[in-house]
Amino acid sequence: MTSDMIQSDPSPILACTVCRDVQNFETLIVDMEDALGEQWGDLGFTDVLQFFGQPDAKSLEFIALAIDDYDEENLAQLMTVIDAAKSRDIRIILIAEDVTPASLHKLLRHGADEFIPYPLPQGELQDAITRIRTPKTVEAPAPEPQAAPTMALQPDQQSREGVIIAVHGLAGGTGATTLAVNLAWELANTSKKDNPSVCLLDLDLQFGSVSTYLDLPRREAVFELLADTESMDSESFDQALVSFDDKMRVLTAPSDMIPLDLVASEDIERILDTARRHFDYVVVDMPSTLVQWSETVLTAAHVYFATLEIDMRSAQNAMRLKRALQAEDLPFEKLRYVLNRAPKFTDLAGKSRVKRLAESLSISIDVLLPDGGRQVMQGADHGQPLLASAAKNPLRKEIAKLAQSLHQLDQTDPKAA
Repeated sequence: MTSDMIQSDPSPILACTVCRDVQNFETLIVDMEDALGEQWGDLGFTDVLQFFGQPDAKSLEFIALAIDDYDEENLAQLMTVIDAAKSRDIRIILIAEDVTPASLHKLLRHGADEFIPYPLPQGELQDAITRIRTPKTVEAPAPEPQAAPTMALQPDQQSREGVIIAVHGLAGGTGATTLAVNLAWELANTSKKDNPSVCLLDLDLQFGSVSTYLDLPRREAVFELLADTESMDSESFDQALVSFDDKMRVLTAPSDMIPLDLVASEDIERILDTARRHFDYVVVDMPSTLVQWSETVLTAAHVYFATLEIDMRSAQNAMRLKRALQAEDLPFEKLRYVLNRAPKFTDLAGKSRVKRLAESLSISIDVLLPDGGRQVMQGADHGQPLLASAAKNPLRKEIAKLAQSLHQLDQTDPKAA
């Protein structure tokens, strides 16, 4: 379709594609015709601004803003189109091919309502059109369910005020992700009759491997959620989560490597608050790098585990982290140091080294985790927690004890609101 056809078509125009060349998006043409028949048109980035001022534009419901990597040089022009559409209450579906996450983030932040990657997944355009046509309504608080809890999220009004447990590796290979994954799974299996609900968040946005450890797919909805947390609700948060064995929900790292500063402290705060409202326990696997929102997680966390080993790199990083938190007057006392691959009970020399390490750093090593051996790596490669792959492994037993102690403490101490 062309702009000339828009003016001559007697049927009201409900939508139009806006792009540099619609022929670059052939499947979009097919999907638009399937969804709208002849009630759509195509315009360029400059033409659409002129068309918005014409009487025919009053019937527009949405525009499909289709871009590729060549359009990233003109983000200002794209944002002008978004502003013009929003001022006329016209919704925007962003369709992008080979566009960097940073550019998508800017456009979604600027007001795009929906995002679909190109080539279009089957049925996604129709689903997006249905969503933007469905008016947002404020539902009355739902009554407390009497049936057994399911993996589906409950409405926002039903607040759980869950416990946030963060895990931060002070050096590579200190077992932070192993601890986070297995601790979350042990918490989800603390009771045979009434297991608590658990959510595992992989906030290592670049190199997060929770999805690998649990053999879970990475969803495009994760990036969409991170890019626009302001419009996040229970439904969109639920769509970004994947279920593991029907007992635990997981927010994996995005499928593409994205900048750690793509999300701000406010974004992480919204995600944590939403997770707390729906789950009893929220386990967060942190990146080893300190970012602007590390303070947000540290402040919100009820327990903040820092994993290390008996080596110089861990000792130096622990000291540097402690100094950094003290310099910023942050609650460094929340840190609970976890020594991975701790010496065995009979290793008196090793135990002496652990004592000297703690004294030299002026810290208390609260948790000692034994070396789990090859079974740990094998379980991760097969996408299974230790409880399923090696239940008798000494590392699994210690993590199970830690989960039980945290759960018992949670049952005796009321959570802060």
